[in-house]
Amino acid sequence: MSMVGFPLLLIPLAVYNIIVFLMPGVSLTEPVLRLTLMSGAEWPITLGDMLLALGVLLLLLEIFKGARPGAKYLTDHLLSLIVFGAAAAEFVLWPKFGTSIFFLLTLLALVDFISGVALRARHGTRAAPAAPRRSSAAPMAETAALDHPEPKLAQTVAAPTEASPQVQSPGLQPTGGTPASQA
Repeated sequence: MSMVGFPLLLIPLAVYNIIVFLMPGVSLTEPVLRLTLMSGAEWPITLGDMLLALGVLLLLLEIFKGARPGAKYLTDHLLSLIVFGAAAAEFVLWPKFGTSIFFLLTLLALVDFISGVALRARHGTRAAPAAPRRSSAAPMAETAALDHPEPKLAQTVAAPTEASPQVQSPGLQPTGGTPASQA
């Protein structure tokens, strides 16, 4: 099963949208559970914390997915950009989305898009031999001429002045079934 083409960071953003629009009584900042650490400190975990942790883990999977050789990176980048744009628009335009939790989820979507572009740019570039440095006053045509060698002219072949000699090969000529030397 391939996850190429599905932006994984859409999951925590969609959960946030579901909570805001369909469950207005649910708070993202109230502790869902409390864990007691070995030090004795109590760690309250909120729904917003869980969404952020899920977003970070899904971002890691997105980066692994984008770093695969032969990945359909154009589709992934385009969808990541759309997810980031939609999340940024919600953050700026809707009052219920103007929270630190949603801002950090939007920031994760931006990191997903930029890391995908950076990974692809790194894979797409190859080290080229360094060209000799020219002064900045060098004309562009001269610089372009250095990058591309002049085309070579094709050599013309002179037509033969005398006829080709006939090579006698009696065993190889079709003669109706009998070799020419036996006729």
